[in-house]
Amino acid sequence: MPGFLDLASPAPVATASDDILIVDDDPDLRRLLRRVLERAGHGVREAPDGLECLRAIYERAPALVLLDVGMPRLDGWETLERIREVSEVPVIMLTGRDEEIQRVRGLRSGADDYVGKPFGTLELIARVEAILRRSRPAEAPAGRYEDAYLTIDHAHHEVSVDGEVVALTPTELRLLVTLVDARDRVVSRDELAEAVWGRAPGGPPTEVKQHMSALRRKLEVAAGRPSPIQTRRGFGYRYAAPEGEEGLSK
Repeated sequence: MPGFLDLASPAPVATASDDILIVDDDPDLRRLLRRVLERAGHGVREAPDGLECLRAIYERAPALVLLDVGMPRLDGWETLERIREVSEVPVIMLTGRDEEIQRVRGLRSGADDYVGKPFGTLELIARVEAILRRSRPAEAPAGRYEDAYLTIDHAHHEVSVDGEVVALTPTELRLLVTLVDARDRVVSRDELAEAVWGRAPGGPPTEVKQHMSALRRKLEVAAGRPSPIQTRRGFGYRYAAPEGEEGLSK
């Protein structure tokens, strides 16, 4: 694409900062979001379109990206795909079309959350801060988990299936680890929402369902066979550890 920043070069994305990158072609909305986020104590950078977003990430990776879908030159979907080629920075999609098919597309493309316009500023701040909390480095469990289907390297936040590394978003990784830690027990959607998003039980179940669908799809594509994540309708999800489980090793 003419004028597109070459992100395929060997140079890595710069060390992450603690700011939030707002990507939207509407300057009024950017100003509003900047004001709201700065009042909440966050540092802010802005980009008017997808190309400038990629340049900003390449120069210094932010803590989180608020990414509009409808933009000129490079829309939000294309921008998200490019981001995921070089970074696992958390991304919240912003769009005027709050339809389930759009949510599914965003989650399958690697988004961590999805907010439809118009949105309440308090809700947006809550979602931003929930993602920032769970994306902060935490003390990794010792060693790694292995079974006959997958390997989770906790120290490097890496998942592989049959030796092939699977690119998961931070949200998908937390879902998987939560299920594996409770393996062979059914985990309710409310438990998953509280463990992964830090939200009180009783929230909309569609969000867990959509992220779980994206997680399963990635595992199954890598393995070429169904994942061990089972659905218990009306109850939740269960990770059925395959035979040959080795568990945690140091």
